[in-house]
Amino acid sequence: MAGHSKWANIQHRKNRQDSVRAKLFSKLSKEITVAAKMGDPDPEKNPRLRLAVKEAKSQSCPKDVIERAIKKAIGGEGEAYEEIRYEGYGPNGVAIIVEAMTDNRNRTASNVRSTFTKNGGNLGETGSVAFMFDRKGEITYPVSVGDADTVLMAAIEAGAEDVESSEDGHIIWCADTDLNEVATALEGVLGESDSTKLVWKPMTTTEMDLDSMTKLMKLVDALEDDDDVQRVTTNFEASDDVMGQL
Repeated sequence: MAGHSKWANIQHRKNRQDSVRAKLFSKLSKEITVAAKMGDPDPEKNPRLRLAVKEAKSQSCPKDVIERAIKKAIGGEGEAYEEIRYEGYGPNGVAIIVEAMTDNRNRTASNVRSTFTKNGGNLGETGSVAFMFDRKGEITYPVSVGDADTVLMAAIEAGAEDVESSEDGHIIWCADTDLNEVATALEGVLGESDSTKLVWKPMTTTEMDLDSMTKLMKLVDALEDDDDVQRVTTNFEASDDVMGQL
């Protein structure tokens, strides 16, 4: 029975991982379709689509999924999605930004509000927490592309604003409106990036202990589990000890 139980647990974890992966691909596909509908279906002529495809590839999204999403836009298929941003507070007053893409504003608003309430958070008005963040372009590279000075010089030449280098890799920041140009310039020098996307970069952070961090992760997981939610950003800060215990 122990062997059977272990196998069942392994299968459960695999099924959960497959489910999360499928949900991620679905959200990436939705972004690609919307980007293709809003502009040219050719990624080389549509900066937003190019970034959406690039991000999908960085997440190992299958080529056929990407192509199908673009064809859906060309054929006029799919729902008419609306982009909405929700803002609120989580445990310990941590700021949260929820970006959604929906074909039913009322359904999404109700689900997001309910998720906040059930998990110890509060949904606020638009603008209630956005002032704590900067909208930025974020480009990441692995350590293997070069040392900090090499990446910094390449980033400066490309028009980036800042670089953070550590043993985990390099994060290059730029103005949100410059992301496509900076990413293209860096690609010519450093090669393909690990990730290229628009993000909300916290200007101020909220320190979290183990209890509040556990509650926050539960809230974020519940929000990200919603099919309409594309991404969730928070301004939490936690010690290595707290993250280790999680």
